[in-house]
Amino acid sequence: MSKKKPDLQEAPRSGRMRAAGDLALGIGGITFKKFGFVQGAVVSRWTEIVGERYAKVSTPESIRFPAGKKSGGTLTLAVDGAHAPLLQHLAPMIMERVNLFFGYEAVVKVVFRQGGRAKTAAKPSRPAPAPVPRELGQGLREIADTELRTMLESLAGKIAAADGPPAIVPAPFSLKPRPLRSDQDV
Repeated sequence: MSKKKPDLQEAPRSGRMRAAGDLALGIGGITFKKFGFVQGAVVSRWTEIVGERYAKVSTPESIRFPAGKKSGGTLTLAVDGAHAPLLQHLAPMIMERVNLFFGYEAVVKVVFRQGGRAKTAAKPSRPAPAPVPRELGQGLREIADTELRTMLESLAGKIAAADGPPAIVPAPFSLKPRPLRSDQDV
């Protein structure tokens, strides 16, 4: 018996740079299809589909279609604790919006699974900028780019708050050549 190698089609090389998101959709598409998502965009654009308020408490898990069909599917949502009863009342609205996203009647039923929703990482808080000395502040107010002005004001505030020039700590090793001893070979 001889085993045939599967036909792997490579994407044509274009010689240009591509966005990482374009590459990720190709890789993620296989995983999304495994869980019933015809388009991975349902997961990535969930906030646009149902709105920010409901996207904070729910995440689509899968869409299961009847055998051989791409319509009449069942959408499974993971929902945070006590929000499940509220979203059950909103199921017709959710189905309508998902079907509007697909452009046809892809979902006819919504199933809710309570708990276990993936948590989003909290955004790190930035420290408040230090106050800018008066003599430096006037010159900085003339800068049109707000982000650049904010960064320069922060830098100026930290320089003004410093006690003096930065201290230079000597390195734990020396880069000076050591003198040779008489018994060493060159």
